[in-house]
Amino acid sequence: MSSTAYRTCPLCEALCGLELTLDDGGQVTGVRGDKRDPLSKGFICPKGATLGRLDGDPDRLAEPMLRDHDRHVSGGWDDAFETVRREIAKVVDRHGKDAVAIYIGNPTAHSIAGPLYGAAIIKALGTRNVYTASTADQMPKHVSSGHIFGDPLAIPVPDLDRTDHLLMLGANPLESNGSLCSAPDFPGRLKAISKRGGKVTVVDPRQTRTASLADEHVFIRPGTDAYLLIALVHTLFAEDLTRVDGLAERINGLDDLRALAVDFAPERVAAITGIPAAGIRRMARELAAADRAAVYGRIGTCTQAFGTLNSWLVDALNVLTGNLDREGGAMFPRSAHSPAYRRKRPFNTGRWRSRFRNLPEVNGELPVATLADEIETPGEGQIRALITIGGNPVLSAPGGARLDRAFAGLEFMVSVDPYLNETTRHADVILPPPRPTQTPHYDLALLGFTVRDYVRYSPPALPLPDGRPSEAEILGRLAVIASGMDATTAALDEMIIMSTLKKAAALEGSPVEGREPDELRKMLDTNTTTTEQRLDMMLRLGPYGDGFGADPDGLTLTRLRDEHPHGLDLGALKPRLDEVLCTSSGRIELCPPSFAADADRLHAGLDAGLDAGGPNGSGELLLIGRRHLRSNNSWLHNLPELVRGSNTCTLQLNPADAERLGVQGGDLVRVTSRSGTIEAVAEPTATVMAGVVSLPHGWGHDRPGTRTGVASRNAGVNVNAVTDDQEIDPLSGTAVFNGVPVTLEAV
Repeated sequence: MSSTAYRTCPLCEALCGLELTLDDGGQVTGVRGDKRDPLSKGFICPKGATLGRLDGDPDRLAEPMLRDHDRHVSGGWDDAFETVRREIAKVVDRHGKDAVAIYIGNPTAHSIAGPLYGAAIIKALGTRNVYTASTADQMPKHVSSGHIFGDPLAIPVPDLDRTDHLLMLGANPLESNGSLCSAPDFPGRLKAISKRGGKVTVVDPRQTRTASLADEHVFIRPGTDAYLLIALVHTLFAEDLTRVDGLAERINGLDDLRALAVDFAPERVAAITGIPAAGIRRMARELAAADRAAVYGRIGTCTQAFGTLNSWLVDALNVLTGNLDREGGAMFPRSAHSPAYRRKRPFNTGRWRSRFRNLPEVNGELPVATLADEIETPGEGQIRALITIGGNPVLSAPGGARLDRAFAGLEFMVSVDPYLNETTRHADVILPPPRPTQTPHYDLALLGFTVRDYVRYSPPALPLPDGRPSEAEILGRLAVIASGMDATTAALDEMIIMSTLKKAAALEGSPVEGREPDELRKMLDTNTTTTEQRLDMMLRLGPYGDGFGADPDGLTLTRLRDEHPHGLDLGALKPRLDEVLCTSSGRIELCPPSFAADADRLHAGLDAGLDAGGPNGSGELLLIGRRHLRSNNSWLHNLPELVRGSNTCTLQLNPADAERLGVQGGDLVRVTSRSGTIEAVAEPTATVMAGVVSLPHGWGHDRPGTRTGVASRNAGVNVNAVTDDQEIDPLSGTAVFNGVPVTLEAV
């Protein structure tokens, strides 16, 4: 007899609801979109459709793996944790806390345990060597929002369902399913904009699937988005097209931004961007004339040399056109688990710096681009041990080959990961989390970026086998080990719960202000795990919560789970700038001094007559990344269904460049940058502009010592063997993956 379970898909940021069919043995036999999910309404993509395959992947680890000389062998959980405790203590005793580093990868954002316990592990370690996938992805958005609004998590998202005009840069949501903008059925939402008489404009060096769907596609030379954006700002000021009346009393720096943009007329940036000046002016006028408009920039704009300036200028355009915090514009979602009453502190960076390159801390972490430096360079503070959680930086970080070598020289390494992959093959201990069907799901990280306010909790579809720790127990136990305490994950949770309740009861404006923490603690559902009790507490204290009885109709975890198994629509996005804004001035800082100073690099490019595209005199082209609908970084390449069709690791290049180089489709070409060389199969296509080549991210599954059979047979090449770990956006420390100069030659 089969059974049915409902859950949120954990494989990307779209948050689609799934309906799973399971047989008597607990195997997933069918996956469909959940038609009763109010956000996704039955939409499903090829990734979500393979969740059953991922859940039952025979290469997925079911028990800890311990290194035995040059191989890994199965071990028991107690032995594995004891090894971690012993070896981490040795490193700390000999070399100090900073000798232990932690890397947190992208998959942890798609879990409940990662956000809840990752911070506890970092705090318990007491190390400054914290690295995450953020500095290979979205950190410029955090830095931009932190300086403009005061909160690095206050990232505006386009109000897709009500906008009349969407200007999108560096994003390909038809294949990524959206990012920092959680919107199931992104294609349908874009089509709806055009259908209601609006316009979608995509700016991208490739004619992506998203660009093909848009009303207009504008080619731009890689790495020059900041020049286009500041030229748009220039045009709005020069032609008196700004509309800031509703925000005029809330803005600092308007005149400073006006002065900064004076030198960046469309005529001056046209040669650099490859976009005619008339086209830039038309884009600015259309943006200003639209009744409701939003500008949206994503990973293509973040992972380049001007990543933070791009993110800043995107939001500056939303402010200048009067579309920030406005229906149909760029708005701030309100997640059910984030209390609006919390005390906020103004954002700052550089509280400490990396040892080798003197790079500033940003949002509590150092750039992953300097991780290899900190492992390889002797001296006080050298990294000797590493904890990785749900990431594969050997494939996903810049200079991947160098990181591969650096990991091999560590004294100790422990990885929380379901696979023996290119990174975890270096680990002394691998702690695999349970299957997705055995794991509860709540998107703590992603529900703050939905295009409608929405919440959903998915209990485990299957119980854990006896003796099998949950993902929360694995990460909680690592936090306890790092702290040196002799305690359990439940004890850690209890300490966090009581600490949170005490702070909430003492905080003015809290829904439980003045109440007794012990009384509140007794109200949490004791028939659940302590992890779920923490989530229950967060929901009760949140903007839609019951306030521990203060609002009888408000949310609790029990009510969400039992009464809304398909999720709960909390309504369209609402203006909430007053809740979000927490700069020192209490105003929007439209021209932060550090951003204005960094704009000197833009001036330098103009003054030098920078030609960012090309082939130039040295024969260089510019390398950019590529998204695939059937892929999510490196962690879905072990499923046969997802390494077929268009999801292949080829080097796309313009036919004119292919002809000039004497290259035909299927030929092997050598790609060389300042930092490395790879060989890839050529795929000439007019979808890539001349002077540009494109390789997808996350491939290179050809190393020995892994256990991912499908991925190994479809290895591809690692683009990060030619990205340069010395090249970063200075304001955020984010790696430069787009606009990397390379040369090509036929093999």
